[in-house]
Amino acid sequence: MTLEELAEIVTSRATADPSESWTARLLQQGPEKAAEKFGEEAIEAIIEAVRNDPERLTSEAADVLFHLLVMLEARGVPLADVMAVLEARQHRSGLAEKAARTD
Repeated sequence: MTLEELAEIVTSRATADPSESWTARLLQQGPEKAAEKFGEEAIEAIIEAVRNDPERLTSEAADVLFHLLVMLEARGVPLADVMAVLEARQHRSGLAEKAARTD
């Protein structure tokens, strides 16, 4: 499965019955809740990385990717826009890209 395919699944489930879809239920709670859930999953992934548990890290990383896509959906940000930013960045080093940021 690609991230694009997963993003399509998230989008299709956004309008599902919240009693039958975790994605719909989470989105129904609003963008703030989606962001909170993403943060929780990110912290869990960090913990497993520090613990050096590859199996748990793999599972938590999957949760992070999924909840990132839900958070993007909640704010109407297409995955394609994120991928375009990454593509634009790939033509210069990470150090040069960071130095060019104004924030």
